[in-house]
Amino acid sequence: MEEISFEEFKRVELRVARIREASRVEGSEKLLKLSVELGAEKRQIIAGIGKAYSPEEIIGKEIVVVANLAPRMLMGHESQGMLLCADAELPVLLAPSREVLPGSSIL
Repeated sequence: MEEISFEEFKRVELRVARIREASRVEGSEKLLKLSVELGAEKRQIIAGIGKAYSPEEIIGKEIVVVANLAPRMLMGHESQGMLLCADAELPVLLAPSREVLPGSSIL
């Protein structure tokens, strides 16, 4: 595993987001299109979690996202962040252990 400095780590902005809407990306078995709330800000995130989660079961869930990642196009949809998952046989969403306000920073 490659080490990074503390200064490099501080540049990554991790925040709590709440999933407001979710749908499957047409033509993909694993991509979901999520509309997430980061406080007053709303974003779209394209995530490869569709084999582990249905859109219906994740609406309303709080997740942890990398909020300052440059946007990227995935199958014709812009992803404006990245959610964090544990790498298991199927992805496992990382989430706060109790409810917090969307947009809260991860310290």
